[in-house]
Amino acid sequence: MSLSAKLETLKSLRPLAAAAVASLSAAWDTNMIYESNSIEGNSLTLRETDLVLAQGITISGKPLKDHIEAINLEKAWEHVKTLAAKASQLTDSDLLTIHRIVLTRVEDQYAGSYRSGAVRISGTSLVPPNAVKVPELMEQLFAEVAAITDPLGKAAALHHGITCIHPFADGNGRSARLAMNFILLAAGYPPVSISPADRIAYYQALEAADQDNLPAFQSFLEQQLHRELDTWLAALTNT
Repeated sequence: MSLSAKLETLKSLRPLAAAAVASLSAAWDTNMIYESNSIEGNSLTLRETDLVLAQGITISGKPLKDHIEAINLEKAWEHVKTLAAKASQLTDSDLLTIHRIVLTRVEDQYAGSYRSGAVRISGTSLVPPNAVKVPELMEQLFAEVAAITDPLGKAAALHHGITCIHPFADGNGRSARLAMNFILLAAGYPPVSISPADRIAYYQALEAADQDNLPAFQSFLEQQLHRELDTWLAALTNT
C-alpha cells in the first residue's frame, strides 16, 4: 500500500479515541526522545529516559548532561508540535528557537545561534562550509524548501540541508530531525523516529545525499514513514 493510501486509511479512522491517541503518543514521544539522543551518544536507556521524563528521577551513574538532554528534547518536541499545529512552514527563526531549547544548560554558549567557527563531522569526509557563509546558506535552504510541494521531499531536503551545512556547533542532528518532523506533522503525516539500529543506514543515506543523491535519503525516510504508519494503523485498528 502506498504512503498516501495508508495516510488516507489513518484519516478515515478519525475522530480517534482521545485516550488511545494520548497513550500511544506519550509512548511514541518517549521512544523518539530516547532514540534521537541515543544516536548522538546519550547513555540513557529507554526505561531510564521514561523515568527521567515521567518521574523526574536521577539515574545513578549516568551523567547529568544525559538527563538534561532528555528533558530538553522533550521540551523542544512539544514546541515543534505546537508550531506544526498552526503553521505550514518552518522558518530559520523557528529552527534557532528549537536549537536553543535542545542545548540549554548543556552548552549554553552555543544554544540558539549559528556557529562562529569551523566544525568537522565525525565519520565522514564532508567539510561543512565556512561559518561566515552559514546565515546566507540557511536563508537559501529555507527558501528552497518552501518551494517544494511534496511533504516527504520537503522533509528530506530540510533535514539533509541542515546536516550538510552543519549550522550549529553542536545539536545539528537532533535539530534536523525535529525540523523534519515539523514538516511531516504540518502535512498531516505521523512523525518519524529513527532507531539506533538504523543508524548506519541513516548515515549512509545522508552521505548519498551529500553526493547529490537526495532521492536515496528520501527513500530511506519513506521506508521509515511506512513503518510509522503501519505501527499507528495496527495500534488504532485494534483498540
